[in-house]
Amino acid sequence: MVEPSVEQTGRARRDDSASAPAAPGGRGLARDRDTSGEGGDETKARQRSGGGRPWFRRRRVLVAGAIVLAVLVVLAALWWWYESGFETTTDAFIDTHVVDVSPQVAGQVIQVPVQDNQPIRPGQALVEIDPAQYRLALQQALANREQAQTALGQASANVTVAQASLAQATADLASTSATAIRARQDLKRYQTLRDLNARAVARTTVDEAVANARSAIAEQRAARQRVASARAQIKAARAAVAGAGARIDTAQAVVRQARLNLGYTTVTALVSGHVANRTVAVGAYVTPGQQLMAIVPLHLWVTANFKETVIPSLRPGQSATIHIDACPSADARGHVVSIQRGSGEAFALLPPENATGNYIKVVQRVPVRISLDSVPAGCVLGPGMSVEPKVRIR
Repeated sequence: MVEPSVEQTGRARRDDSASAPAAPGGRGLARDRDTSGEGGDETKARQRSGGGRPWFRRRRVLVAGAIVLAVLVVLAALWWWYESGFETTTDAFIDTHVVDVSPQVAGQVIQVPVQDNQPIRPGQALVEIDPAQYRLALQQALANREQAQTALGQASANVTVAQASLAQATADLASTSATAIRARQDLKRYQTLRDLNARAVARTTVDEAVANARSAIAEQRAARQRVASARAQIKAARAAVAGAGARIDTAQAVVRQARLNLGYTTVTALVSGHVANRTVAVGAYVTPGQQLMAIVPLHLWVTANFKETVIPSLRPGQSATIHIDACPSADARGHVVSIQRGSGEAFALLPPENATGNYIKVVQRVPVRISLDSVPAGCVLGPGMSVEPKVRIR
């Protein structure tokens, strides 16, 4: 059973009071006053309850809604101002200079002491090549150097012999010169005496003096030729010494090359990093320049391809927050290092030819290098991994 409402009860009472006759002595007036008092209380209660209007049109609700809307507008403005101070892109990845490991000599691989993804340090052995043939080459080079040194000693001795021959020839020249001078003087004296007196000197004596003079002159000429020959021998001996010295230098260079080749049989790491893409195995025959494995260095950075319309807002030194897909629990920190002078397409293998055909303008991407200042602990990074950098521009 539904109970009557307050408004219905009040209306019923007013109807009863209107239909009832007025009592003598003013009792009806008192009843009217009571009825009017009850109606005023109902009006006040109705006013306090909102006068029957919906809740969303009440004053308090409207005021509260206006306050909430103002707060949301302020928060949205602050959020827009904050987010507009960053530039971000999804076209970014981890980058580095991957080191390709190749041998410098040919041979059969006898040992590979490293595995994929293994950390390495500079100087650590990566591949061992059979060194037997290179040891033999080194021994042969050493023997050739010994022969060159022996030839140098012989050439030096020949110089000494040639110098002694020159000294002997010089002495002989001096002796023959003195003999020739005396023979000429004797001939001249005999000829003078015979001119004065034909009987003073016999004809045979004069002829003998002429023969002696001619013989002395011939011996003097022969001595001069022996001196010239000795000097030529000295020059030849010295040239032989120079040649022997050059052969020693050549032999020494061959020895150094043989030692280098022997050292190249052990392929070592030049940088610190991790082994990647290992393709060599024990027993394989390798040649110079053949890629055996790669080394991912520890020094990594981010290459972010920003739109060219964003480049005017970027400056070297601006801080950046890098979200790494492989490490979603924490972000890395970094800063802008440099901006490439040119878009990525300009350095592509097949750059676009805008001068031919129909041209459609497309917003280009410019690589920006971002250094990694701090990386979350335990985060495994490598070239090609996707990241999302957010650069603070103000």
